[in-house]
Amino acid sequence: MVIKNGFVVTENDVTQADILIRGSQIAAIGVGLSDDETIDATGKYVLPGGIDVHTHMNLDVGIAVAQDDFYTGTVAAACGGTTAIVDHLGFGPAGCSLDHQIGRYHEYARGKAVIDYGFHGVIQHVDGDVLGMMETLIGQGVTSHKIYMTYSYKIDDAGIYAVLKRAKQLGVMVAVHPENDGVVNARRRELVEQGMTAPRYHAVSRPESCEAEAIFRASQISSAAGDAPLYIVHVSSHLGMQAVKLARRNGQKNIFAETCPQYLLLDDSYYERKDGLKYVLSPPLRRKVNNAQLWEDVIAGDIQTVATDHCPFDLKLKERLGKDDFTKCPNGMPGVELRYPLMFSEGVMKGRISANAFARLCATNPAKLFGLYPKKGVIKEGSDADIVIMNTGCGDTITHDRLHENVDYTPYEGFELSCKIDCVLSRGEVIVKNNSYIGQKARGQFLKRGLPALDAK
Repeated sequence: MVIKNGFVVTENDVTQADILIRGSQIAAIGVGLSDDETIDATGKYVLPGGIDVHTHMNLDVGIAVAQDDFYTGTVAAACGGTTAIVDHLGFGPAGCSLDHQIGRYHEYARGKAVIDYGFHGVIQHVDGDVLGMMETLIGQGVTSHKIYMTYSYKIDDAGIYAVLKRAKQLGVMVAVHPENDGVVNARRRELVEQGMTAPRYHAVSRPESCEAEAIFRASQISSAAGDAPLYIVHVSSHLGMQAVKLARRNGQKNIFAETCPQYLLLDDSYYERKDGLKYVLSPPLRRKVNNAQLWEDVIAGDIQTVATDHCPFDLKLKERLGKDDFTKCPNGMPGVELRYPLMFSEGVMKGRISANAFARLCATNPAKLFGLYPKKGVIKEGSDADIVIMNTGCGDTITHDRLHENVDYTPYEGFELSCKIDCVLSRGEVIVKNNSYIGQKARGQFLKRGLPALDAK
């Protein structure tokens, strides 16, 4: 087929052009191209399909299981313009091998995923077997791993150093959830003892300083490990970004930052609402001033990617478990369906960032940092024909009843969009049209990822 006359967003330019698709790939970009099947994109943006490198499908946190599995979650992603995800695996049994959860998640995704997908390994403990398996998994297409500095399977500083040193040797990426575990848990205990258990105290229990300290500590351990590749997930605060930028000023070239729409668009005043439990996630929503400061970091290019940390638990479940105590509320919010249109509307349409910067944040940089480029994340000859056609001639109001996420609310209810997705192609096939998924079930393919390209800007 040919996509005709759209404003095609390539890596460096926006040009009015045609895109010729042969099979699953982009065959040519030019003017006057023709084929039997045509999609008219006149006046619309033609964008690379989104890549969300921070989702949690099928997540079991012990007290609850996330509402989206790999079918409902990837249908929602597709309807929102995301054509590939890299999922963060939940913890497995204590002492399990590094490939244990990968095998389990292959079972979860097989026969369900409708878009292409990959997995980050999850490191729960550090020993010789785990460090050895990091190399083995490269051959299986798993070239990134997640460590947590908090929660039950947190990794101590010596373990972080060992993992980062190994990652430097192998050229793989290490993603880190940065919060100071000791201080967070001490504050949670103090608040509960004082009867301060309403949702607003969730944010009080996990202050910006705990995030910033952990980012600084992780960055310095990375430096000691030879400037090992380090990816900071869901940076929520200006203070946290100061730690990232300090590391860069001190010469570290391989530290990368991710933020999420919730930290750009929502703030801690939402915890005062009657439905405040909706917004219990970690790290929590921050002071409103952080929204503007993080946008400045996005505009300056200091933040490389925007992901979602999609982790959907029903509000009814959150209220049942956490209505009397925020510490018992499952942490997480949905978002995989709205990242692309929200970021285009709030970023491009409001003049904060260019269409090229948008594509870098939501597609190209994730592809580069996680071993998918140039197969994914870019409109280029030879790349997969993962394409989103965005209509800026009409707007939309976000309402839960029009979304496909398998959860009973959206945190963005009532937000106004100044754009609308017309259709989505995955590997040359139209899979979404007029807000409906029209593709086949289980059409998604596992992505055997290569090593990261560390030049994402």
